[in-house]
Amino acid sequence: MSIHFNFVDVDECPLKRRNIKNWINNTVVNENKLVGEIQYIFCSDNYLLKINKKFLDHDYYTDIVTFDYDEKNIISGDIYISIDRVKENAKIFEVDFNNELLRVIIHGILHLIGYNDKSDIEKNIMRNKENYYLSIF
Repeated sequence: MSIHFNFVDVDECPLKRRNIKNWINNTVVNENKLVGEIQYIFCSDNYLLKINKKFLDHDYYTDIVTFDYDEKNIISGDIYISIDRVKENAKIFEVDFNNELLRVIIHGILHLIGYNDKSDIEKNIMRNKENYYLSIF
């Protein structure tokens, strides 16, 4: 298991890294997968916008971009998270910043596992999975 947390263009957030890594690993195992190499890159809106434009041809702010490098049952990838978007979304949804950050962290893992959120049905499944894994954090 190799999960790394990196901060680019933002101040480092206080994260209980060991707890989060164990939670991620347990989530992946619960979904019948294994953890490979996972990089979290916490960044600013502007930094993630550049990634979004360059690699996905999307010209808008988002809270997360996930690059999937999975091989068979081994979950690997780069997960970019905009701290600016997480802060803004926490205010919009009237939730604690840490709770919203954990939601986005597990959202990225669920994408790597194979869950999508393009259709309403997929969004509902994703939200239920997020809520379930948040409840056991």
